[in-house]
Amino acid sequence: MGKTLLKKVWDLHAVRALPTGQTQLFIGLHLIHEVTTPQAFDMLRARGVGVAFPDRTFATTDHIIPTLDQARPFQDALAEEMLSALERNCAEYDIPFWNLDSERQGIVHVIGPELGLTQPGMTVACGDSHTSTHGALGAVAFGIGTSQVRDVLASQSLAFDPLKVRRIAVNGELARGVFAKDVVLEIIHRLGVKGGVGYAYEYGGTALDRMSIEERLTVCNMSIEGGARIGYVNPDETTFDYLRGRPFSPSGDAFDRAVSWWRSVASDADADYDDVVEIAASEIEPRVTWGINPGQSVGVSGRIPSTGAAGADGAVAEALDFMGLTEGAPIRGTKIDVAFVGSCTNSRLSDLREAARVAKGQRVAPHVKALVVPGSRAVLAAAEQEGLHQVFLDAGFEWRAAGCSMCLAMNPDKLDGQQVCASSSNRNFKGRQGSPTGRTLLMSPAMVAAAALAGEVTDVRDVLG
Repeated sequence: MGKTLLKKVWDLHAVRALPTGQTQLFIGLHLIHEVTTPQAFDMLRARGVGVAFPDRTFATTDHIIPTLDQARPFQDALAEEMLSALERNCAEYDIPFWNLDSERQGIVHVIGPELGLTQPGMTVACGDSHTSTHGALGAVAFGIGTSQVRDVLASQSLAFDPLKVRRIAVNGELARGVFAKDVVLEIIHRLGVKGGVGYAYEYGGTALDRMSIEERLTVCNMSIEGGARIGYVNPDETTFDYLRGRPFSPSGDAFDRAVSWWRSVASDADADYDDVVEIAASEIEPRVTWGINPGQSVGVSGRIPSTGAAGADGAVAEALDFMGLTEGAPIRGTKIDVAFVGSCTNSRLSDLREAARVAKGQRVAPHVKALVVPGSRAVLAAAEQEGLHQVFLDAGFEWRAAGCSMCLAMNPDKLDGQQVCASSSNRNFKGRQGSPTGRTLLMSPAMVAAAALAGEVTDVRDVLG
């Protein structure tokens, strides 16, 4: 019987089996940022321990940075304290750090792939739940907590529970106006926000095979929202073409040798899976969340669930009460106050292109505040070179500096009161976007742009024609 990519990478990085039943895994790449590291470094000092492999650790700033006024010190004292701590810690332990003055600065899950740091067959860890993003390049990547950040800094290894593997095959062609974000929202809706607990998700099928790396990054990013610890796509020609020529990718003959090895870590044709789910791409339409977790979504032509519907539970009533929505009403036409294109899920160049395609020559509705926040300095520069920023500005969007922005609002970009936000981010939890009563509707960047123009949820397919 063949092996899955997870099994191959796991075995290659296993240091030893632990009495707990866990495996001590060597971590090939450790990415850090300003939020989950200050306490971890303090714990190292308290134990008199250094950083084991500083050359395998890379730092950026993303979560807390303002996207408008970035003058130091920040107006938010806590944000300034966290960034200052990261600056000191990286200098002390000789860790490469891409600060606000670096062309390589950006959201950690955007810069890892775009710099070629993330490569097939790697184990990747970061103190951020959406580290599963990096699985799009055939890596085994997972988010960790602050104490685990400490452990990786100190030992470059981590105790990890074994996982089952579920293959999710999406076959067929996606319709016009249906994007990777819609695919992953469909998967989470079908399998549930806890459906992936104890699993790694292997995404495949002809629809995934045709996706670009940036689209695959979107799908893998939200694996954690479905309960899975890891999500990945097997490396293929699309992967190798993407990595060629990137700053940290091998070059020359070394790249060809790397490709040969990268091919070998892909799941075998006869690999054994613990579960297999098949989804027809033709059944997926643009999706919008109506509730307070990413599994509570409907197609844009659908209706908000009823509390009396089959399978409805107390979570439906709670979500409807918080969101202020009417059960049984069409999701289309739901008024919005804010539109946000950004986050580690959907802030790459292709995402901005799709949003700009919708916005070009149009105007944001008068009552809507609309923001576009690139995921990295490189994305920002590329978008400006293509003139995308001007398309957004002409349409009435705000064009911001690179950062996490309104995804989790650990910065000045926050919802106010009960505002409703059409967001291309990954979570719609209560209070996620900075206001305890703010309400979030997750959708693709193109759908966010369409909603910004209409002032309400609308079907992007009507805009695209």
